[in-house]
Amino acid sequence: MPDIVNTEQAQAWNGPEGTHWARNQDRWNAVNEGFNEPLLEAAAISEAHRTLDLGCGSGQTTRLAALRAPRGSALGLDLSGPMLAEARARAEREGITNVSFTQGDAQAHPFEPGTFDAAISRFGVMFFADPVAAFGNIGRALRPGGRLAFVCPADATLNGGVAALAALRDILPFGDLGRPGLPGMFSLAARDRVHEILTAAGFTGVTVSRVQAYGTWGHGAEDAADFLLGTGPGGHLMRQADAPARDRARRTLTDHLRPHETKNGTVRLPTTSWLATAVRPAGPSDTP
Repeated sequence: MPDIVNTEQAQAWNGPEGTHWARNQDRWNAVNEGFNEPLLEAAAISEAHRTLDLGCGSGQTTRLAALRAPRGSALGLDLSGPMLAEARARAEREGITNVSFTQGDAQAHPFEPGTFDAAISRFGVMFFADPVAAFGNIGRALRPGGRLAFVCPADATLNGGVAALAALRDILPFGDLGRPGLPGMFSLAARDRVHEILTAAGFTGVTVSRVQAYGTWGHGAEDAADFLLGTGPGGHLMRQADAPARDRARRTLTDHLRPHETKNGTVRLPTTSWLATAVRPAGPSDTP
């Protein structure tokens, strides 16, 4: 991967974190797929569109974009080799032939200028080392008039999983899991920052609106608690705690999640995110 500038994130997503997400792709899709329809509608993908999916992970949104464009195509780009392997395998099993996947860093990837009609991302654009440079590179990959649409987390307190973990503040070394402005899950949590970055990157017509969706975190409170504590922020906290604290945290989180069990036993939590859209304007060289 010669085009990698965000080496820290590349190491993380090609290590245990990326392997975990690849192995648990169906569970993470169940958490996040409530945002699929708002995202794809905002991207306005037509049947002949060429779509770029940024931070595509295991490729659910890439495949959905490809299905919306039977005469077009979809390319998924991600840093994570383990997740891309799952994305390719799933596309092959589903018989989707107008989709492909590439490993790379969107901030520096050598896209062919003006290749895509739309660029999308479901929670994949918060990790750029230099977001203005990254979105500038993405903008150049779009044709004039091409549309960008992405979903990113809003405030950490409005994220269902992180809010549930907040019940453990007195047990685990919780600290600050949401750090707006720094590369990471909540780097774009400030609405004005999203607008500022996209404008600086050369986009116009920027809109940033709230969208809420419920995600399924597990089959029963115990299963959901184990999942929350086994990865991401939860896993980070548990690795810093001793055995008694870990046991207490698991019991406390299980009790906290029981009221969120549905009639069929699944645990559903709401998450509020930003849905951002923008357009690549036509430059002087694009005018006939």
